[in-house]
This record gives sequence, C-alpha cells and structure tokens, in this order.
Amino acid sequence: MKKSGGAADKKRVRRSAGALPNGTKDLNSDTPPRKQAAEKDVFQLFAEKVRDHKGLVSRWAVLQETRVEYFRGKDFVSFLKNHPEIKDILESSKNFEVEEIVDTLLSKNLLVRCDRVVKTVRPGKKKLSTWPAHLEIFPDQVFSKSDAFFAWTFVKRRPLWQTLLSLSWPVLTLAICLFPVYPHGCKLLILYSCAGLLLLILSLLSLRATVFGALYIILGKRVWLFPNILAEEATLGELFRFWPNKDEEERPKWTTRLFYALVAVLVILLLRHHAPDEAARARYQKRMSNIIDEVIEWSPSLALSGMMEKQPPVVNATEPNDFTDSGQTDSEKVPPAGDEGGETVSEQHEDEEIGNIEDAGDQHQHQDHI
Repeated sequence: MKKSGGAADKKRVRRSAGALPNGTKDLNSDTPPRKQAAEKDVFQLFAEKVRDHKGLVSRWAVLQETRVEYFRGKDFVSFLKNHPEIKDILESSKNFEVEEIVDTLLSKNLLVRCDRVVKTVRPGKKKLSTWPAHLEIFPDQVFSKSDAFFAWTFVKRRPLWQTLLSLSWPVLTLAICLFPVYPHGCKLLILYSCAGLLLLILSLLSLRATVFGALYIILGKRVWLFPNILAEEATLGELFRFWPNKDEEERPKWTTRLFYALVAVLVILLLRHHAPDEAARARYQKRMSNIIDEVIEWSPSLALSGMMEKQPPVVNATEPNDFTDSGQTDSEKVPPAGDEGGETVSEQHEDEEIGNIEDAGDQHQHQDHI
C-alpha cells in the first residue's frame, strides 16, 4: 500500500510540473519544443533580414573594445514605416508595434541599447556628433526614439564573395613572391599598373588637400572631398563617398586663415628654392631606371648561368688559346688578306716579348753605367 501510494504521489508531481505555484497553468508547457524554436528563429530571421537591408542606415563604432554595427531608434521607426512588408517574417507577431518588436529583440539578446561616451559638445563644434565613434551600454534596456542607439549583438553571416576573397589572400601573397620569375611582358604590365594606381592615389590626395586649403583660406569652409578615404573603420560604400560631410564647426577667424595662407606661401617658396636641378633629376632618374631594369630583366636562366645572353665571351690572354685538330689556330693558318708577308699572332707575340727583354737589358746597362 505504501509503495502504491508513493508511486501515485510521484505521478501527481509529474503532472503538476507544468503548473505554476499559484495554480495557473503555464502556457509555454503546452507549446511543442519545435514550435518554440520556430518562434525564436522568426525573430532571428527578422533581425538578419533587417540588418542586411540597405534601407536601414547604420554605422560602425567601438563598444567595450569591440567593433559593432548600430543604428538609431528614429531610423528604425522610419524603416519599418517605409518597409512594412518586412514584418511578414514575424508571422503571428507581425502586428506588433515598433516598441514591442524592439523590446522582444532586446529580451532575446539580438540587440543592445547603447549610449554615446562623449556627452558634451567638443570645443569648436555646435552640437554633438550624429554618429558617435565610441559607445557604452545603456542601463535601461528599453526602446526609445530620442537619441537612442541600438547595436546588433549577433555575428553577421558572411557572404560568399567575402569567403572567396579571404581564401584568395594566400594565393595573392604567393603570386607577389613569384614576381621575379614572371615573363618580361607580365612584369611590365604589373609595373605600369602599380605605378598608375600609385599616381592616382597621390593625385587624389593632392586634389583633396588643394581644394580644402583653397576653400578654407578664401571662404573659411572645411570641405573634404572623399571624406572617408583615410578612415580606419568604414564600409566600402562609405570609403568612396564623394560628397563631403556638412561642416558643423564654427567658422575660423580671418587671422587664422591669414596665418595659414602665409605658411602655405612660405612652404611653396622653400620647396621651389630647394628643388633639384636638371642634372640632379637626370642622375636620380638614371639610378632608378637602372634599379628597375635589373628587376625587370632578371630571369632564372640568367641567375643559373651567371651571365647575360647578349654579353660577349671574355677571353683571358694568359691562358692558351683553343687549338684545332691540327694544333694550329685559324689566325696561324691563314694570314690576313692582302698581306703576303704578314705575321701570325704567335709570331707577333714573340717579337713583343723579345723587344721587352731588350728594353729591360738596355735600362739595366744604363743603370750600371751611372
């Protein structure tokens, strides 16, 4: 009897495991596990879809020494208002308001509300930065439209082209290391392409600096063409954005502009005074041309043979000449044309040696006589 009673108590405990302490039944207990996972995946898919959508304006910032992608609360409201079809991913929750959707994403740790680190206006600026570069976690994790920032916490799926690009880096490194063994035409193509790219970059930077300096001195405006071209953290679209940002700083004083104008004129005069002359430029150009020619004309066959193909053979006068089968050279066999009494090379060499000996003897006798 006791055993049967204990078994009944165990069954009663198991049946009541799905009930709450106040006697109400837990609604989640009747939901199958697969359906719960599906509801969880719905908001995950929604977050991924929204993050990949180009309609939501976002930026990158540093949050606790980690780069994160974030957006503003008011931009999220405008995004869902302009693209209501994206809420169809939520299925049964597609009728949720914006606040409810964001609060759900916050509760599922797909988002985190952040706040700007610098909360005071910097000297020389009229207002705070629209997109701060450094963020911190906000204590109250609820949705808000007024100066609220929300950062994505999940890792974004990498597209296929990024995976292929990451795999191509070792191949590119190996190709750079094998540059000396490339054919001559391929070397010239790479050289001119790199030189053209370098010239384009230097020209672009010079144009930016010239436009900025001229407009700053004349009009007092700070205009940077391609404002993000030197940014350390920027997307590919932001990197090549041509139109400059709006100047939010105060207009400089005329004394400051005059000072920078005098400095610019002084620098130009110094550069012009110390510019190299034509002879120095010619020497430098020749030196650089020789270095480039050595790199371009180098090939493995020349490295193995140790000589250039067009280089004439070097003859050592102290070594005996090569003889033919008869033991005589061509110069000894055939005298020069039109010279019947001509001498061979060996005979001329003997005559020179005899003359040298006689001259040495005469000098010796002259010294003895003295």
